[in-house]
Amino acid sequence: MKTKKSELKQPERLQSLDVLRGFDMLWIVGGGSLIVALAKATSWGWLKVIADQMEHVRWEGFHFEDLIFPMFMFISGVAIPYAVTAKAELGVNRKLLFKKILKRGILLVILGIIYNGNLRRDFDGFSDMRIASVLGQIGLGYLFAATIVLYTKSFKTRVVWLIGIMSGIAILQLAIPVPGHGAGLLLDPQWCMNAWLDRILMPGRLHGEIYDPEGLLCIVSAITVTLMGALAGSVLRDGGPASKRKAATLAIGGAALVAVALILSPFYPIIKACWTVPFNMLAAGISAILLSLFYFSIDVKEWTQGILSYKVLFFKVIGMNSITIYLGHSIIDFDHASKFFLGCLSAPMGEWIVILGSIVIEWLLLYYLYQKKIFLRV
Repeated sequence: MKTKKSELKQPERLQSLDVLRGFDMLWIVGGGSLIVALAKATSWGWLKVIADQMEHVRWEGFHFEDLIFPMFMFISGVAIPYAVTAKAELGVNRKLLFKKILKRGILLVILGIIYNGNLRRDFDGFSDMRIASVLGQIGLGYLFAATIVLYTKSFKTRVVWLIGIMSGIAILQLAIPVPGHGAGLLLDPQWCMNAWLDRILMPGRLHGEIYDPEGLLCIVSAITVTLMGALAGSVLRDGGPASKRKAATLAIGGAALVAVALILSPFYPIIKACWTVPFNMLAAGISAILLSLFYFSIDVKEWTQGILSYKVLFFKVIGMNSITIYLGHSIIDFDHASKFFLGCLSAPMGEWIVILGSIVIEWLLLYYLYQKKIFLRV
């Protein structure tokens, strides 16, 4: 028997999660470029140090820019207990919930293919299309992590799934040899296991030509980031109202993940392009610590009054329409609109003024949608 939507109580919403998602998205839609442009315009040493963090590392290592994508996957996982588990507890049929999870995953894969610009290209067969994408990886990560949460009852069972997937990835990346080249070649972009599997199994063209950072093994590995987010969401949702204890548990768990990742890194490198297990643990650990800070400030202490209310609103507006602005940032030329109004200032002041104007225009669009309660949710 299907439960009518009108009969269901709406699942509770974690305000800090929307704010953290908005903080994360800001760097994608112009925040990072603004920092880089300001560093060039001012030549301030401390700002140059921050600007260097706005670029991906070439292969091994970790910059702040490498955190942005996995943190979004972690955040999507945190929402699973609120969006999926809560409805299951209210009696919604699990098959119906799975259909919604599957629909969301497939839709994000399709949107990712569109985002890659395949529709604007002359169709020259599938070999010229890039199938893998950021949105597709988010969708598939959510699909598998949410399915695991939906069909398992205990926290411990989900941890077993997490350890199992990470162990499988570690074995493939470290112990299984690439034919003719050997095993564990993670420092070789051409002959690491991820790249080899992408070249023989991945349809279409690869983002990195010899590998794809959203390739097959990367997708499977990144599921663990979403699943770690779901475990964090369970900690926050279960056991009563918002509390300092939950925030502390999240922070300690995040710190432990960071510590283990750093301990493993000398012999199991931190590489985003391969989504190695230490990279996943490091990114999820930092994400958990940031979530703990946002959760403690907003949901526990409720520091949302006065000037802080504007900061919360600024990020919340972005966070509640994250997919909209991610797609819009690619489709709509916000820089052109900004140059129309501020182009005359770019020569005397620097490129940063145009980038700032673009961010303001993007935010005003999102604020309009926020006021009208228009949200793109998939």
